[in-house]
Amino acid sequence: MPRSGTLPTVLAGVFITVLDFFIVNVAVPSTQHDLRAGPAAIEWVVAGYALAYGSGLILGGRLGDIYGRRRMFSLGIALFTLASIACGLAPTATTLIVARVVQGAAAALLSPQVLAIIRTAYAGPERIGAINAYALTMGLAAVFGQLIGGVLIHADLFGLGWRACFLLNVPVGIAVLAVARRVIPETRVADAARLDLPGAALVTSALAAALLPLIEGREQGWPAWTWASFAASAALFTALVMRRLPLAPLIDPALFRQRGFVAGLFTYLAFTMGMAAYFLIFALYVQQGRGLDALEAGLAFVPIGAGYLVASLLAPRLANRLGRQVIAIGGLARALGLAALLVMVGQEVAVVRLVPALLVDGIGMGLALGPIMTSALAGVTPRYAGAAASALTTAQQVGGALGVGAVGIVYYGSVTDGIPTAFRHGLIYLIAVALVLTALAQLLPRGAGRNSAPVPPTREGAPA
Repeated sequence: MPRSGTLPTVLAGVFITVLDFFIVNVAVPSTQHDLRAGPAAIEWVVAGYALAYGSGLILGGRLGDIYGRRRMFSLGIALFTLASIACGLAPTATTLIVARVVQGAAAALLSPQVLAIIRTAYAGPERIGAINAYALTMGLAAVFGQLIGGVLIHADLFGLGWRACFLLNVPVGIAVLAVARRVIPETRVADAARLDLPGAALVTSALAAALLPLIEGREQGWPAWTWASFAASAALFTALVMRRLPLAPLIDPALFRQRGFVAGLFTYLAFTMGMAAYFLIFALYVQQGRGLDALEAGLAFVPIGAGYLVASLLAPRLANRLGRQVIAIGGLARALGLAALLVMVGQEVAVVRLVPALLVDGIGMGLALGPIMTSALAGVTPRYAGAAASALTTAQQVGGALGVGAVGIVYYGSVTDGIPTAFRHGLIYLIAVALVLTALAQLLPRGAGRNSAPVPPTREGAPA
């Protein structure tokens, strides 16, 4: 059973890990200047975190199943806090890159535990509310990451500049660690087999080989090594599937025989392909195309966040009435908002006149995200909670990398014609993704997203 403070504690962990994925964007110029870092080093400050985070999620979820989700969550928070200190005090770019990789690995350890804890600690309407709170927290951290970073850099607290973007995590991490043992119930899979270390190495290597070219390929012009890396990833995944060992797999194949989970996974993948890509090109447009500074660019994200917040609060009730169609409405709202933005950017209107379109787009995000996650996890038994959570968070990272890679090809392929033109081309891609999201929602079970009866407890999901 959940304890008082369980949800705020685990959501604090979600907030700082998602925040750190986005907050670094506005800190890049000052970081590069302060550390005298070249473009390649700065790219790895961003990519190192994403690579370690995305490739370690499945292993992180499995460790929680075996050794306890509260234990792995706490260990992840501790490592994340220490790595944040190292980032904030980094004297060189190399030190910062290493610390960011450790941060990403720590995020991969703690993130899948959050959904698994929610899935096993809550039931029925409480679970729906908790998952929507998770989605709200994740979205707000992503949307307002740029604003928070801009405010911190502009304020230059104690002369820390960009370093405050990382040191912000330290008091949060310490507070979470102080209460985690008291407020988070411990759960694990009661009859879990020992960890399949060769399988863990294969899946982590396969994901890393797939994510690395997605993150770096576009910047480097898709050299030969990126295609070799994709081929190596395919070979590693094939080797993983072909293995026949008497050990528990990292993700039980039975999970992928559940229609609702599989449909939810692909719908979530489509959602994340549109969200991360949009934040990237919008930040580039308002800073490079409109000349806004870091703080002003962060403020430009406020209408998106406002729409997201309102819609996220309404989404559970709407989903209870409309089921999967609330996700489709969210996708259509995104397409409408982005289309309006496309027209206004073409007319070169003032940035403030973009607010209604940004607000509608944020509403679309808020309507879709929570119900997607609720639908994907609705029929998953506690035994598979850790595996399902790690698969969803992996889809988040892979979808984000795919979306950024795809929109980068479109955006930078036309940037010589001007930033507004490149942004408009990127918006066309994003509208298409939003319409794909709407179509994929129809593959979910008809009652997806509605409050459902709790899954009967099983010994596999019992408290440790």
